[in-house]
Amino acid sequence: MSFVRIDGIPHHLRVDGAGPGCLLSAGLGMSWFDWDPVVRLLAPYRTVVRFDRPGLGLSGPAPARAWPTLTGEALRIARVLDAAGADTPVTVVGHSLAGFHCEAFARLYPERTAGLVLVDAGVEEEPRPSRAPALRNTATRACGTLLAGAGLPRALGPLLRRTAVRAGRRNGRGDPAPYDLVRRAYSTSRFLRAALAENATYRDQAVELAGLRERPLPDVPVTVLAAHADPDSGGSRHWLDRQERLAECLGGTFRVAAPAGHLVMLDRPQDVAAAILYDPNDPNEPNEPSDPNEPVRPLLASQEEERTHRS
Repeated sequence: MSFVRIDGIPHHLRVDGAGPGCLLSAGLGMSWFDWDPVVRLLAPYRTVVRFDRPGLGLSGPAPARAWPTLTGEALRIARVLDAAGADTPVTVVGHSLAGFHCEAFARLYPERTAGLVLVDAGVEEEPRPSRAPALRNTATRACGTLLAGAGLPRALGPLLRRTAVRAGRRNGRGDPAPYDLVRRAYSTSRFLRAALAENATYRDQAVELAGLRERPLPDVPVTVLAAHADPDSGGSRHWLDRQERLAECLGGTFRVAAPAGHLVMLDRPQDVAAAILYDPNDPNEPNEPSDPNEPVRPLLASQEEERTHRS
């Protein structure tokens, strides 16, 4: 665990494992430890970089009048990679809102991108700019100040986190994160303000991304991994259809993690790890085990050495 200053803000940074690099970026209001089940599977094969955006996890707060922008978040990823010593292209992996950030990074920094994986990422086919953004920002800031002053984060932050995780998992499964980490990350006013700011600017970031799509993606593997909660019953295909169209738009591979809720990294970490390790040009593509504790890539040592040599 370490901290690095980016634009004067202490950012919490974690680097685990060994091998080619990948960066994991969590969705709105999530923290570095939400990737733990995936990191355990990836670490034997990848150098895994995780970080918390300002106000989230253990990172310091953003300046009071700073608001998230898509190009700013792409630049943040680049600076996080600089701080982690990643001097070769990496696979960038974004969940939910962070899917916007990682796709923007791939378009703005193609020379630093080895692959793009979007995990149940946000999809906005025809985003429209927010009305009266200045008024919205003022109201959001005032709401955060009021709630923080009333002691809401300390009193209810961990409970709200646990409730949100249950809502985002299949069948309302519980939150696997240790309570002491949840308390440190979610009992603070900085988290409340950061989550409100990211939620308020979601549409703005979608509009930014629509404009950035005039820039081509680099010629690297792209995977869209969508969650499907109940494949046995068929269920609504609306979300899957939107995710599949996103994959087609990006010229990527479409995969489904099932059964899984929106927090795919908790429900199906093996599917996330397999998507990250996937190489369409490699005959030794990793398997996709049903047991989260089963190795994702049980290659013979000689095969792994051959793969390393080729790369």
